[in-house]
Amino acid sequence: MRPPDPAVLGAFPEEEYRRRLAMVRSAMAERDLDALVVTSPENIYYLTGLSHQGYFTFTMLVVTVDGEPMLLTRAMEAATVARQTPHVTHIGYDDGDAAGDAAVGAVARIGPGALRIGVDSSSMFFPPEVYQQLTTSLDSVDWHDTSRSSSTDPSFRTGLVDEIRLVKTPLEIEYIRLAAAITDRAIRAGLATVGVGINEREVAAAVYEAMVLGGGEYPGFAPLVRSTNTLMFEHDTWADRIFRPGDSVFLELSGCKFRYHAPATRMAYIAEAPKPAEEARRVALDALAEVRAVLRPGVLTGDVYARWQKVVDEGLGHGRLRRHHCGYTVGIGFPPSWVGSSTVLGIRPGGLVPIRAGMVFHLLSWISDERLGNYFVSDSCLVGHDTTEELTSTRRPLVVD
Repeated sequence: MRPPDPAVLGAFPEEEYRRRLAMVRSAMAERDLDALVVTSPENIYYLTGLSHQGYFTFTMLVVTVDGEPMLLTRAMEAATVARQTPHVTHIGYDDGDAAGDAAVGAVARIGPGALRIGVDSSSMFFPPEVYQQLTTSLDSVDWHDTSRSSSTDPSFRTGLVDEIRLVKTPLEIEYIRLAAAITDRAIRAGLATVGVGINEREVAAAVYEAMVLGGGEYPGFAPLVRSTNTLMFEHDTWADRIFRPGDSVFLELSGCKFRYHAPATRMAYIAEAPKPAEEARRVALDALAEVRAVLRPGVLTGDVYARWQKVVDEGLGHGRLRRHHCGYTVGIGFPPSWVGSSTVLGIRPGGLVPIRAGMVFHLLSWISDERLGNYFVSDSCLVGHDTTEELTSTRRPLVVD
């Protein structure tokens, strides 16, 4: 099936959006909610198909127990909303209008009488002043924060829509596969460009060219291109730096298709590698393989992390290396992130969330050791009923010319 043009029809057929709304309304009914306020771009996109860069201004979706959802955006987005999301009631506010006043006016349209309305306080796209005005200005509304701790793991907080999005449908998985193919293409282009005397900017340019010409959209997070002196700067990226023999090169990026992502990381040394580097690479790859082997439905996230840690401890001969996670869920993403939520399900020490078939994880294995040095590798993987499938597959070199 050829995917539809999201600029015209949305990335999914109409029945998919109806099914998603039905799941959300079922979850609302379980919490005795009359309406739900949604503000994160990923969740609005999931429920309506609105895919644009206008989320930098306050945008809000109101889902009621029946009828069309109401979508509040900047008024100038009317043409985009009409084209991409024809099955919502659009409410536009002018640039001179206060977003809080517009939000209160939109909720007031639900009608008279006492209402129980859910709101996700954890959303990065819910300005505090708008949240406060909305939740204090309507006397007839009983507000309920839907961002709550998981019933199985109190350390993992999730919103109502975020929780539904954790398990992907077959069509979502198809789009993630397309994103993974773009990821592989971009990483291959980056590795092919790297060499002695090459500037990091040239690598970044090659990566972007491959992503765009490979059919990708702008990603939710800029590609990370780093070298020896910036290797440990977690979210830094390319600059005016020239690669030299023995330098490390680090590429972490994700292709994007219909807003779905599939990140991967490759690290290598240029022209020559330190003697212990091959051992660090082996430990990282062995630990990543162990995570894929145990990532199965019903297994707890903390147990998966424990298996990663065990392989690392045995490989390094000590237990001093600790990471905050060895993977996290991915899918829909808008800037500034490809993780798709303010509350991310990570594979963390002690985690108690059961793995489910249809989840997609960005699995990471980072070795940083005083004896062996550094090696980092990651791939996006799909949890099946019996196996975990690797979606990204670019080679994992130790040295590049």
